[in-house]
Amino acid sequence: MKYDLYDFRTRKLLESLIGLAMSVGVIIALLVLWEVSADLNLIDPMFSSSPSRVVTTGLEMIADGTLWKHIKASGRVFLAGFGLAVLFGVPIGVALGWFKWVNRAFTPLVSAFYTMPRIALMPLFIIWFGLGDAARIALVVLSAIFPLIVNMQVAMQNIDGDYRKVGIAYGATQWQLFWTIALPSSVPFLLTGLRLAMGRGLLGVVAAEIFGGAEGVGYMLQYAGATFQIDVVFVLVVVIMSFGVIFDRSLFWISRRVESWKIAEA
Repeated sequence: MKYDLYDFRTRKLLESLIGLAMSVGVIIALLVLWEVSADLNLIDPMFSSSPSRVVTTGLEMIADGTLWKHIKASGRVFLAGFGLAVLFGVPIGVALGWFKWVNRAFTPLVSAFYTMPRIALMPLFIIWFGLGDAARIALVVLSAIFPLIVNMQVAMQNIDGDYRKVGIAYGATQWQLFWTIALPSSVPFLLTGLRLAMGRGLLGVVAAEIFGGAEGVGYMLQYAGATFQIDVVFVLVVVIMSFGVIFDRSLFWISRRVESWKIAEA
């Protein structure tokens, strides 16, 4: 059994390294092609850029503190909004999935908000909360909360029936079933919800700052695009992508660890 587990982990590690090498190779090839196209004037420099120019501009923005200033502003809004989304979204999703009467009463409302473009509410948020951080945080919360609600609702509704029957056979109460079976089995759904919510939250931050911000990565992105600072636009796009990849890969790694623990226990 130990050797089988060792072989499995070795194979998975090898597959991960091969996949990483292929991904890095594709990215490097695209960057080289982009740089060569810019050097040969195959693309208009006024409407595009090149990797070398983007790197140079990024270093200049780091040196003068401009980039860090706007990253801090966006990070403050994202962390506040994402934290509130987790704080309220997880319990709401659990309640919708665990209590049938809550599900029947509120699922239509959740479905309506889930399918609605949240950016459409930004004018109302500005009227209600003003032009400060509160309006942008509200949009981030509304963008990130529904993937958490839906995933936790599905988690509560898809508990393994055999586990539930065993618990009932041993005289477990509904509260004990919830704490010992429902919550532990919902961890994979929670991690998936966090990954989706993180992406929606980043989108909400950028959209809110483009729509009604005076600082932040989204505001700077809108301003740079309007003034044809293409190098700055690409720097900001890379920053947003980098944070998204870091958060997503971190949560993905945690979810894979959870899966490996289940395999080991099996």
